[in-house]
Amino acid sequence: MQLVGMQGVKRRVIYVGLYEFIAIVLSAILLKLMSGAGVAESLGLAVAASAVAIIWNLLFNSLFERWEASRKQQGRTLGVRILHAIGFEGGLLVFLIPLVAWWYSVSFWQALLLDLGLLIFFLVYTFVFTWAFDRIFGLPASANNQCAGAC
Repeated sequence: MQLVGMQGVKRRVIYVGLYEFIAIVLSAILLKLMSGAGVAESLGLAVAASAVAIIWNLLFNSLFERWEASRKQQGRTLGVRILHAIGFEGGLLVFLIPLVAWWYSVSFWQALLLDLGLLIFFLVYTFVFTWAFDRIFGLPASANNQCAGAC
């Protein structure tokens, strides 16, 4: 069953809200397990990382959907979904390595290793979440060329 009327800003806000809520819970657990830090410290970093991710998510998805709308091919193929996941997570990695290094007082190398552990998990999570979101709420107009490049 798909919900209708899920386009534009409303779609992005619901997407980001759901994605980040689940991401905070999962990443706090993963950070605690990978770093050995306490629950409060890992949850704090998860919330801070989520704030960074929300800003990046809004920017990245706006740019991605603009690019997607300019394509002649309709729909979201496996390749497009993989490109979306890699693009989002790769950009997020650039922002989060300094944050993780500062938060846990570790080297950039240690922060990179922690972030890579999260990246591997979140590549899969982003792919699965976006697929499930599209199944529940339908594809955005940009994936169906319904916005003539103006999405």
